[in-house]
Amino acid sequence: MSNLDEIIAQMLRTPHDVRFSDLCKVCDHYFGVPRQRGTSHRVYQTLWPGDPRVNIQNKKGKARAYQVKQVLKALARLGLENDTER
Repeated sequence: MSNLDEIIAQMLRTPHDVRFSDLCKVCDHYFGVPRQRGTSHRVYQTLWPGDPRVNIQNKKGKARAYQVKQVLKALARLGLENDTER
């Protein structure tokens, strides 16, 4: 299992106990470079219309649980869209 798979498994098990740096690794891999303009937030662009962004922020070294769940939801949607394109 790769490092990203381990991080995602941890995100699924305990979304309230995910390091911000680990969440950044996952988002960087799946969504690319964040749009960041000198704020505490990292905003990632997604590929679908509607609300096409994932927004995360650091809270004393940890990721916020609701934002971890938002990333998991975006990853699930990304997986579904990739499956339908084949």
